[in-house]
Amino acid sequence: MDYGLKKHFPVIVCVLCAVSLTGFGLVCLYSALRGSFEIPVNLLQKQCLLLGVAVFVAFAVNLLDEALLQRSIWLGVLIALIALTLVLIPGIGTMVNGSRRWIDLGFTRVQVSEIAKVFYLLGLAYYLNRFHKYRETFWLGFAVPMAFVGLFSGLIILEPDFGTAFLFGIVGVTLIYLWGGKLIYLGSSAFIGLCGFAFLIYQDPVRLKRITSFMDVEANKLDGAYQLYQSLLAFGAGGIGGAGIGNGRQQLAYLPESHTDFIFSVIGEELGLIATLLIVFLFGGLFWSILKIGQQSRSVFWYMVSIGGGCFLIYQALFNIGVVTGLLPTKGISLPFISYGGSNLVASGLMIGLIVLAWRQSHQKGWIRAREL
Repeated sequence: MDYGLKKHFPVIVCVLCAVSLTGFGLVCLYSALRGSFEIPVNLLQKQCLLLGVAVFVAFAVNLLDEALLQRSIWLGVLIALIALTLVLIPGIGTMVNGSRRWIDLGFTRVQVSEIAKVFYLLGLAYYLNRFHKYRETFWLGFAVPMAFVGLFSGLIILEPDFGTAFLFGIVGVTLIYLWGGKLIYLGSSAFIGLCGFAFLIYQDPVRLKRITSFMDVEANKLDGAYQLYQSLLAFGAGGIGGAGIGNGRQQLAYLPESHTDFIFSVIGEELGLIATLLIVFLFGGLFWSILKIGQQSRSVFWYMVSIGGGCFLIYQALFNIGVVTGLLPTKGISLPFISYGGSNLVASGLMIGLIVLAWRQSHQKGWIRAREL
């Protein structure tokens, strides 16, 4: 492999994996939408339109000037925090299935926590770069960045959206650990956070029932584990080769949320084990390419942006796949690039745009690697 191709190979793999996963989603989405209450063609057209928005914002972010981006970060963080607060207010935030996560703009609904991911990541990356030499201290190296993580996660818990709040928290802890934060502080805070999550779940009968149902799916297949049971039936019906596009049955009102949180089950039924393994392989390729881009970063800021963007995408994919295959308790969290939903698609596009921008920044002044973390 010559130098030019070797230099561009990680970013090429990153973009190709993202495009392939999005293509998979569009192919399977029409079939999955047959179980929805709207006309499938209309929803597919809406998803294609939102895909156009995602591609546009990915290109737009990729063209940003670094100085302008860094000057705008804290304004973006402030706007994100205000939006996460406003969505909790009745009349502003739209409640769906007991959670107030969306703001209705009339022509579409925006899931605020999805867009907040971008500003959360940029704000945390900026701080970790700015205070890099204090990473082993308690206040500036642990308390302040963890307070930033806790503020975003806490607002999202109030919606309530425990899954996304946990995602924000684990991405934040991962970045602080890679930054060089002391493991004893991070370990203690992670333990306290998990205890807090467990307490909140115990206090919520609905979420507690999800946990108990998950522990015995067969006994609760007509109650709390109904969705998971139908998901497992879909994988079993698909086998190795699948039933064929359009021939699946679980999305015909048997499997709730088949076009959003459980679309991976539809893929398993219609395209089989081979297709689901291919999707896992594509996410693996995406993760590998992002790691390589992060290794080539010329500053702590771009290292954190690229690795953090990758963590958001890969962790979310792992959570979704874990839920639909019965490895994790049922929780509404979408599959990046594939699930129906504009906010998730646009947020994924923004992440890819930032990752490619991180790669571009690392090659503007030659082949410069990030300093040791």
